[in-house]
Amino acid sequence: MMRVALDLLGGDAAPEATLQAAAAALDAWPDDLSLLLVGPGDLLREARSRFPRDRVAWLAAEEFIGPAEPPALAVRRKADSTVVRGLEAVRDGRADGFVSAGPTGATVVASVLTLGLLPGVDRPPVGALFPTATGRVLVMDVGANVDVRPRQLHQFAHLGSTYLRRTLSVGRPRVGLLNIGVEGEKGGGAIATAHGLLSADPELHFVGNVEGHQIVTGACDVLVCGGFVGNVLLKFYESIAEFVLGIFRNAGVGEGGELGEALRFLDYAEYGGAPLFGVDGVTVICHGTSPSRAIMNGIRTAADCAASGFTSVTRTSLARMPQESGA
Repeated sequence: MMRVALDLLGGDAAPEATLQAAAAALDAWPDDLSLLLVGPGDLLREARSRFPRDRVAWLAAEEFIGPAEPPALAVRRKADSTVVRGLEAVRDGRADGFVSAGPTGATVVASVLTLGLLPGVDRPPVGALFPTATGRVLVMDVGANVDVRPRQLHQFAHLGSTYLRRTLSVGRPRVGLLNIGVEGEKGGGAIATAHGLLSADPELHFVGNVEGHQIVTGACDVLVCGGFVGNVLLKFYESIAEFVLGIFRNAGVGEGGELGEALRFLDYAEYGGAPLFGVDGVTVICHGTSPSRAIMNGIRTAADCAASGFTSVTRTSLARMPQESGA
């Protein structure tokens, strides 16, 4: 049974949304999930009666890192924050993974400082699954690294391919490089160099550059890009479901039945949180505006990553990655 640590103070709707997510996750997966709930002592005492004793443990953490605080400084100063304490539980073996809808920057910094980076990783990317016409695509990175070098994009490709193979059973993931054209020299020096690295790597199934209009067609399984572009893409995708719903509402079309089911496919809450790749442990980051259903699915993502042995398999995959210098 996997035990996932949950930051009860993470997210705009915390703690009620996180408590609801915890209860829903325990109900949804009664045979293979337990939780370590991390929050202030007063909150933990109030919440105890809502959960079964045999599947929930409690960890007191009296501090919270807010979205306006400088991440590195806040993580170092607030050793008793929910993010730091939750990640320490993963490091020390008291939990198999950690989930937070708190500030992304603080969660990334705390994960790197507490869990450490896997050998061969310069910067940890955040990967998010987007719906496509043929299934899903994993976009790497969606916001952790604004400026990236070619070798880091190369690392992102390995991390994403390993995740899809191990956790989602994709046999040979197709890797694409987000660009403004399909030609190898498109996109400038760094992107063109990354194209060369990806093309020359026999461990990857690289299908070349992928343009924006090809993403929704399912042109690849892993889409590699810098965090600036990836975050713009993520937020655009998240807006699509509500935009389409608004069009149908204005036209007087109901949301039930087949239409409602189709729109669920576009809803980011169905995909839950985004794993932080390249750290020596399981961290899943949820959007700050996540409803309880998104956080619940983030808990499932963390449990699946831990159960699949994703971290150890990633370490092996990175060891096989060609080492380039100066890229």
